[in-house]
Amino acid sequence: MNPFKFCISILVLQALFNISPATGATPASCPGVFREYIGAEGKNVTFSDVPINPNIEFHFLLSFAIDYTNTTSPEPTNGDFLVYWDTDNLTPSQISSIKAQYKNVKVGLSLGGDTVNGKNATFAPTSITSWVRNAIYSITKIVKQYNLDAIDIDYEHFNADPDTFAECIGRLLYYLKQNNVVSYTSIAPYADDSVQVHYLALWRKYGHLIDYVNFQFYAYEKGTTITQFLQYFETQRYNYKGGKILVSFGTDNSGGLSPKHGFYDACSILRSRGKLHGIFIWSADDSMQDCFLYEKLSQDLLASAI
Repeated sequence: MNPFKFCISILVLQALFNISPATGATPASCPGVFREYIGAEGKNVTFSDVPINPNIEFHFLLSFAIDYTNTTSPEPTNGDFLVYWDTDNLTPSQISSIKAQYKNVKVGLSLGGDTVNGKNATFAPTSITSWVRNAIYSITKIVKQYNLDAIDIDYEHFNADPDTFAECIGRLLYYLKQNNVVSYTSIAPYADDSVQVHYLALWRKYGHLIDYVNFQFYAYEKGTTITQFLQYFETQRYNYKGGKILVSFGTDNSGGLSPKHGFYDACSILRSRGKLHGIFIWSADDSMQDCFLYEKLSQDLLASAI
């Protein structure tokens, strides 16, 4: 028997049953975290390409680990996750190197994403128990191999009801935090009813285990104004009560409020109200074309609050 699998097989049992919400999460300590998704588009971006301000907390999020087969016509694997990020440029040794160089850097992995080999990366568990068991084993293995610190949930397509999603992800997060596999957890919802219903079900029961809400504000329409952005922020702050809602924009010509049209002004307003918990960008792969200008500006803004 694989000794690694045996070691976690005993501990995994506690995650297969309902977990009491009384279990507290370890709160994220930094009010101004900067997070960056990286590696999804195969553009040869490396950690060292991205400017890092040493005075703030910085999280890279590897994109993505997906429970689908890596085939021409991929199929779901019921929680058996494979690495799909750019493994040629984002390796375990490079993770060790960037973390040694910058003590403020953490590296995590994001689960799911939009597509896998051109097909929707759909959340499709066979059962709660089997999915959680497989996910705990495969993700723990990846985390240890890559020396990771965090996990992010970014499923955008679902072939399961909200309660099933909540139980699968909630029990996974419980296990990973309870057993110190990861230090930080986050979710990445956006304003689509079919998406939000799943994440809100998860939040209601397991929100105490989630450190950050990486809300995809760039999924709103192009041309979003500062006033609209602040209204959207308040809506999501109400939806995810008590959560640390991170503001965001995309460098891939997506929607929302862009840096060119007032994003940083909106951030300053939120900071004056004590509501700016951090910024994240999708994604480093797209930011290469602008030499990571907005990564630097975002981090400078966060650092100026210290």
